[in-house]
Amino acid sequence: MAQEGRHGLPIRMLHDRVLVSLEEAGERRSGGGIVIPATASVGTRLAWGGAVAVGPTVRQVEVGDRVLFDPQDRGEVEIGGTDYVLLRERDIHAVAAQRVEEGSTGLYL
Repeated sequence: MAQEGRHGLPIRMLHDRVLVSLEEAGERRSGGGIVIPATASVGTRLAWGGAVAVGPTVRQVEVGDRVLFDPQDRGEVEIGGTDYVLLRERDIHAVAAQRVEEGSTGLYL
């Protein structure tokens, strides 16, 4: 069964793959309110993105979930003029979604 991507492009993910739309990486603020520019690097920083398609064997991620992953462990693909990241489910560190129950740590934390 094909899933419709953002641009109406039919996509069928295979196995444990997750197609992720990256969130914009821009300036952020520290807990004290100091602005940290996007170009500042203090080591490996994980990234957030939105799951736009999932394979049939993916168990913990659904389309529309916000996922946390290491941006160095990814494959990039362009579909319909939009860049996406292709990940395996095991490379996702956390899922942020309304359906995640209180006290649940998730599969890969």
